[in-house]
Amino acid sequence: MGRRRFSGLGVTLMDLFMPMTATAITFLVLSATTVSAVKKGTTKAFVPTCPNIPLGERVDCFPDPGASQAKCEARGCCWSPRDESNVPWCFFPTNHGYTVESQDSSSPYVLKANLIRMDSPSLFGGGIKQLSLEAEMQTNNRLRFKIYDPNSNRFEVPHEHISSLPSNPSIPISSTLQVTQKPFGLTVRRKENQKVVFDTTIAPLVFEDQYIQLSARLPSHNIYGLGEHVHRQYRHDTNWKTWPIFTRDAFPNGGTHNLYGHYPFFLCLEDESGKSFGVFLLNSNAMDVTLQPAPAVTYRTIGGLLDFYIVFGDTPEQVVQEFLELTGRPVMPPYWSLGFQLSRWNYTNLDIVKETVERNRAVGLPYDVQYTDIDYMENKKDFTYDKLNYTELPRFADYLHERGQKYILILDPAIATSKRVGDAPYESYDRGTAKNAWVTESDGKTPLIGEVWPGETVFPDYTNPNCIDWWVDEYERFSKEVKHDALWIDMNEIANFKQGSSKGCAVNKLNYPPYIPKILDDLMYSKTLCMDAKQTWGNHYDVHSLYGYSMVLATKKAMDRVFGENRSMMLTRSSFPGVGKYSGHWLGDNAATWNDMKWAIPGMLEFGLFGIPYIGADICGFFDDSPEELCRRWMQVGAFYPFSRNHNAEGYKPQDPASYGADSVLVASSKHYLTIRYTLLPYLYTMFYKAHTTGETVVRPVMHEFYSDSETWTVDRQFLWGKHLLITPVLDPGYNILFFCPSDQMQKLTVRKTHMEMYLPADKLGLHIRGGAILPTQEPDVTTTYSRRNPMGLLIAPDDNGNADGELFWDDGDSRGIISFLIFCLFVCKCVVSGALQVTHAGYNDPNNLKFDNITILGIPVPPVSISVTHVGTTNSTTTLEPSNIHHDGDKKVLFLRDLRLTLGETYVLEWEVIRIDCHPEEHADQANCEARGCIWDVSPWCIYPQDYGYTVTSVRERSSGMTLDITRNRKYRSSGRPQSRDIDTLRVEINYHTGEMLQFKIFDPNTKRYEVPVGLSLPATPETDENKRLYKVVIVNEPFGIQVIRKSTGTVIWDSSVPGFTFSDMFIQVSTKLPSQYVYGFGETEHLTYKHDLNYHTWGMFAKDQPPGYKMNCYGVHPFYMGLENTADAHGVLLLNSNAMDVTFLPDPALTYRTLGGILDFYMVLGPTPEMVVQEYTELIGRPVLPAYWSLGFQLCRYGYANDKEIADLYKDMRAAAIPYDVQYADIDYMERQLDFVLDSEFKGLPALVDSMRKEGMRFIFILDPAISGNETQPYPAFARGKAADVFIKWPKHISDGIVWGKVWPDYPNVTVDENLDWDTQVIHCIPRLLPARNSTVVAPRNQRILRENDEDMNEPASFVHGTVDGKCLGDPKLENPPYMPPLESKHLGLNHKTLCMNSEQILSDGTRVRHYDVHNLYGWSHTKPTYDALLDVTGKRGIVVTRSTYPSSGKWAGHWLGDNNASWDQLYKSIIGMMEFSLFGIPYTGADICGFFNKPDYEMCLRWMQLGAFYPYSRNHNGKGNPRQDPVAWDKPFAEASRDVLNIRYTLLPYLYTLMYEAHTKGNTVIRPLLHEFVDDKSTWEIYKQFLWGPALLISPALDPGVTNVNGYLPNARWYDYHTVSILRGQMINMPTPLDHINLHIRGGYILPWQKPENTTYYSRKNPLGLIVPLSDSGTAEGSLFWDDGEGIGK
Repeated sequence: MGRRRFSGLGVTLMDLFMPMTATAITFLVLSATTVSAVKKGTTKAFVPTCPNIPLGERVDCFPDPGASQAKCEARGCCWSPRDESNVPWCFFPTNHGYTVESQDSSSPYVLKANLIRMDSPSLFGGGIKQLSLEAEMQTNNRLRFKIYDPNSNRFEVPHEHISSLPSNPSIPISSTLQVTQKPFGLTVRRKENQKVVFDTTIAPLVFEDQYIQLSARLPSHNIYGLGEHVHRQYRHDTNWKTWPIFTRDAFPNGGTHNLYGHYPFFLCLEDESGKSFGVFLLNSNAMDVTLQPAPAVTYRTIGGLLDFYIVFGDTPEQVVQEFLELTGRPVMPPYWSLGFQLSRWNYTNLDIVKETVERNRAVGLPYDVQYTDIDYMENKKDFTYDKLNYTELPRFADYLHERGQKYILILDPAIATSKRVGDAPYESYDRGTAKNAWVTESDGKTPLIGEVWPGETVFPDYTNPNCIDWWVDEYERFSKEVKHDALWIDMNEIANFKQGSSKGCAVNKLNYPPYIPKILDDLMYSKTLCMDAKQTWGNHYDVHSLYGYSMVLATKKAMDRVFGENRSMMLTRSSFPGVGKYSGHWLGDNAATWNDMKWAIPGMLEFGLFGIPYIGADICGFFDDSPEELCRRWMQVGAFYPFSRNHNAEGYKPQDPASYGADSVLVASSKHYLTIRYTLLPYLYTMFYKAHTTGETVVRPVMHEFYSDSETWTVDRQFLWGKHLLITPVLDPGYNILFFCPSDQMQKLTVRKTHMEMYLPADKLGLHIRGGAILPTQEPDVTTTYSRRNPMGLLIAPDDNGNADGELFWDDGDSRGIISFLIFCLFVCKCVVSGALQVTHAGYNDPNNLKFDNITILGIPVPPVSISVTHVGTTNSTTTLEPSNIHHDGDKKVLFLRDLRLTLGETYVLEWEVIRIDCHPEEHADQANCEARGCIWDVSPWCIYPQDYGYTVTSVRERSSGMTLDITRNRKYRSSGRPQSRDIDTLRVEINYHTGEMLQFKIFDPNTKRYEVPVGLSLPATPETDENKRLYKVVIVNEPFGIQVIRKSTGTVIWDSSVPGFTFSDMFIQVSTKLPSQYVYGFGETEHLTYKHDLNYHTWGMFAKDQPPGYKMNCYGVHPFYMGLENTADAHGVLLLNSNAMDVTFLPDPALTYRTLGGILDFYMVLGPTPEMVVQEYTELIGRPVLPAYWSLGFQLCRYGYANDKEIADLYKDMRAAAIPYDVQYADIDYMERQLDFVLDSEFKGLPALVDSMRKEGMRFIFILDPAISGNETQPYPAFARGKAADVFIKWPKHISDGIVWGKVWPDYPNVTVDENLDWDTQVIHCIPRLLPARNSTVVAPRNQRILRENDEDMNEPASFVHGTVDGKCLGDPKLENPPYMPPLESKHLGLNHKTLCMNSEQILSDGTRVRHYDVHNLYGWSHTKPTYDALLDVTGKRGIVVTRSTYPSSGKWAGHWLGDNNASWDQLYKSIIGMMEFSLFGIPYTGADICGFFNKPDYEMCLRWMQLGAFYPYSRNHNGKGNPRQDPVAWDKPFAEASRDVLNIRYTLLPYLYTLMYEAHTKGNTVIRPLLHEFVDDKSTWEIYKQFLWGPALLISPALDPGVTNVNGYLPNARWYDYHTVSILRGQMINMPTPLDHINLHIRGGYILPWQKPENTTYYSRKNPLGLIVPLSDSGTAEGSLFWDDGEGIGK
């Protein structure tokens, strides 16, 4: 509240007179302290070293008025005039400041230094020669550095909260702070990326008795904070702006002058990453802060010391949280204080107050609080009331309470010295005098006299304990006389209507310091006390800006005494960091102008930074009459101020809403938005709880949530409530505003990032809910007393993925402390098909028996089929909602759930049947294309199928072994929306119950034969006709057609395709199913980031391709099989037997969509019920895995890039010398002449002899063969000749051409040397066209048997180095190369023939059927594998091993697999575990990754860790690519070789166990590499573990997978575990495992016997050693196991 307004002339005269007076007096003082540039006693002049620096980096050396060249040079500074007045003409040289004399870094967390002042002139006298620096990394995110005079006790702020904080350092200070020695400077860096954020080397440190200056370069111009001022924009202008900081009773009229609070804190957003930091100078002296274009900041303070705190955050919000951890988190306001409030200065009498109350009650305005200003007092004296005009005031609170309202009154600090009415003693003054409670003059005894509202006054010294006791006592006395509910304190800057005191102020250095910051009036004691006045904490010069802070601390004690356990509320005008811990604040005595309404938003946002979220401006303005339009618009935005109060000054028209007329637009608009406010008060109250407990902001800048969008950095005409509610008010006359919507989904409007013009009529402002929000609500009423009794609800706005979450905090709203309360976690997920109200803290029973009645969900385009509510408790009970409880508004896409009656404090789960299947999975969906398909345009997925899109059952024929259906397409819609793909309107469905655990459902065209996969499956001769023996039940849904498969034991629906979107056209088939849980594993071959799939709208393409592993890249094989875990811990598996290009999309419902480009739908489902049984049943269907030869379990070495056979011989020799176990050596395509299959290169002519010699020593040798055969050799090439004669090569269909389809792969032209530094496409030019066998023959066997002992099949996707064919022209139908729908495949824009054959190429099946490559492409590697395996057996008569790159279900019957051409990167270690576990599901247990990586150079640590992990791959091979250095174990150093030897010795020791596991996989279908969930499926913690794995049931491997780790956090499920290395016993838990570089963690499960054998250099020798048993006993003292043993390579049983 201001004192009074002066006339324009009066203000002008004062503005002219006062600065002149101040300047004249200051000059007198300064004349005695100015220092010459010539040192006393010497003749040597100081010569400044003037840098040539950008103008924006100049730091002002003459911040005071009157700069000239002479004066500048007298300060030892640089003079360089410019034509820009803002740029300093006088600036600092580089030889000013301090140097570091000594430095102490004995503690890693603390840095100390002694500083010596450099010889240079002083700016203002009193230069301090010696300084000390103390810096400490107090927490991971907070640095403190303090610069002080070690020889003098200077004033330090006695902060109540900061002084209580302990230090908790954990990172060395050297990672954040560096010291420059000369001139002294500090460089502060962000520890994680070493980015410089605060660099004081930009200018010298100045430290004088009454002038301290520090400058710092900043990383960006995004600077927010500093206060208190009116900032016309939230982000600071860095164009030489100076802001004074010194508390002052002044009008917030848009100038740059200092206002009520003192906040030397700013936040700096570094860049789009969101990383931010805050800088807080704990100093209460008068100061100014300059921001300049460098960007840089300069602090100039006239006392105390430099005590800086720098806090770091990954986001702006985190910076605020860190700052408030330092200064104190905000007070939790009472619930009622969030209601609307009315006030004015001078109602005249209580009757007029009541009239105001009654007229606003009469219009039904939501309205909780009524104030009275100082007019209620007797002659404006504290602790009195006017017994004439406010006779009934003691009972006024009761009057309000009767209608659920509250009463707040005001107190000012100044105490009148005069007597009361009738010459009665003013006892409050008398008691204070007796207590010596007043601020004194400089003598420390005489009370300082000033003048405020009651006339002559004294001023309480709230830093004096006696004063605090007096204040508490007076307030307690008064509260017994006049009831009230909270307290408003004002005028506590401290305001004084006299200049300093009634006696004036003495001329001394405190009242007239040598430098005066750019404060209002340029006079230290203007409208306040003399600076030499004394308080207990020190001179008023030092503690002036702490006056309001100290009054708040005293008032907190007084209110605790009066209100006891009730929370109450305090509102203060003057503040300092930490005040928010106890009080709210309003933005002061504004005016009824449009600008003041605008500027209130940056003000609120800044106080959010400062830790006072309970903030607001005087709605409709304090001064001046408020026009209706202005007041109406202000009431609209003010309804969303955290502190929402309409307040105006005496002498102006009333501006409470009802005063504008009961039928006015203003009243209607005010009621509307206050009703919304009251509806959302549970959300607002929860935000205050978050602020109180974590330091989150309540009113939030848009930038805090959308910092990655640089357009938000300057948004300050809009603001957020928390994360989720965007308020866009009208701040100018008229109806149109420019509205910025951040880059997110916002509702009411579903809009995206944009600037748009929004029309807002007279009664509207913009409100938008951010997608992803759940806002708790409550049915509103006219006061919170009544609204808190009403039913609660939820307003849900899902995000693009259909997810939303929120919180609700609830207590009695009034009790002090957070003692008895409820916290709800509110979330909706799974594509808006389920939600929960989960109680996370149940400590409060609401006396009103509150219920959640209504839930409103936005963005629901189609009505749900059904909705159920489950009450989670000791016995879960589920209720299905009646239709009367459900309403769906299709136009607005809103779902309303009504009359739910869910009890507050209980946990509920809601589930509803709405599924959103993408109708436009292609890119570039738009509304027109979507609706042309008959689909609904909505949010992500943007285009969805209507509920009746699909097929309808027209006939059903049941039989004991299954059923047959006919279904017809709903012709109301287009089918696929792809005209090139003919719709098939009538389909047949066959369902076969093959066994009790397996069923098949097949959907096909009964009228036209379509391609079906020719992979033979092992189906039983007779189906299971006994329903009682089947684990499943099948239910048919007629419309839309769908199949439901139900597990009978639990009732779980494990497959349900009765969802919209089923499409069957010639070249596009799509079917979706709901899933029983979020736990899905499998599908491949693609690199996955986790073993359990992420169901958040991820799509995975499947199409065999020569593609190294990469995220979302389709790789070598195709496996359309997944295992699903149900919430009951039962498991099932599903195979789609379809070999066309396809993709699968996961939906968070959970659901799954298949899309394939041809064939039919042929599904096989196995029911487990355990995960291990799923794999057993699946491999029984597709074929059990091959049993590899024993020697193939040994360690193996390979390299693409051996120059000759000598390199291999030398490697073999070195491995033997290092005694590293090693069974197999490979030759990659280097051994071939020009990479021709079956032809030996001249550099490898000694290879046959080398192979023979290695074999004699127990070694094995594997050669690679690629499928492509060179077809235009100039010399006879028998392989081609024999193949051509047998007509085995792929050709065009005869109706197009009878020619061979030519591709290009490895061979180079004869006598041509290829420059491998060229780009790949240029190198390919040199390759000879090759042919791909795979018509109707077997592989041609070579004559030399030594070459085909073992085989490595590569490039059999099939790969080609050209796209389609050599001339790039694929014959036939172009739709086959670029089909109407293209799955998300690598390089899909280049067609299906990218890096492979033309899709119209023809192949011939074994039964003579001619098929398109389009249909069988994914079977190429599969078709290559069996003939190769058969040839291997025929030639060798022994088992051997085939390893193939491209696979399909049943490939495991003949071959193992490696995970392809991986990268030498750390992430490939854990991804290899995922890959192995997936291939275990696919029935290919003999698998592994290229150890140390195929591409790129591995580093030492990574390769060693990979050797340790790879020692436990079933297929354990170190392999790398051409052009990279060797990475075999003997290529590094001796410790590497020894660590490799040791871990491989463990492998070889345990080979009998591994071989037994391989046998059990071969005979029973067991997994070898086994996820923990297979053994511990009842422990849900195992369901998401993918960085540990098992060998069978008993050996747990927990490798180190990250750089630099020496400990691994591993999970041991509930069992007895034995450390393999130490035999120590561990129980199931998450444990920290020490893992030095030479160690891998191995644990054996109790109860399982492991056979073992003494290791040797090869299995040839180790198999001759005695066997042994490791017998780890279980808790019951038992153990069991098995051993399979044979000759290791024989054929047959």
